[in-house]
Amino acid sequence: MTDKTAIVLFSDPASGTEEAAGRAFNALVLAGSLKERGADVVLILQGTGVRWASELVKPDHPFHGAFKAVEDKLLGACAACANAFGAKDAVEAAGIPLVAQKEIPGTAGVVDLSQYIADGYRLVLF
Repeated sequence: MTDKTAIVLFSDPASGTEEAAGRAFNALVLAGSLKERGADVVLILQGTGVRWASELVKPDHPFHGAFKAVEDKLLGACAACANAFGAKDAVEAAGIPLVAQKEIPGTAGVVDLSQYIADGYRLVLF
């Protein structure tokens, strides 16, 4: 069993659903549990999940505490996704890095999930 995990948060807070919130909360909890165990864990905001950047940094957000506990494990937000889903300015304002590990023509670049697989990480998608 690998001790390296990349947690990818795709859920969209703009949907306003309990499902989206549940996915985000569980991603944060898993990241926190793995961090406590000393595992190599990275949290990635991808797809419409980049919109969580502006929510999780709000001190009054219900998940803020869980986010702060794993903030050091946050790789950042997918640059192309932030542009595509209108979240670039909000991600930058939140102080969360825009990540462009792989060039995709016509975009700002994406997080290269294939590299995490190649490096032996298990991917957990929320």
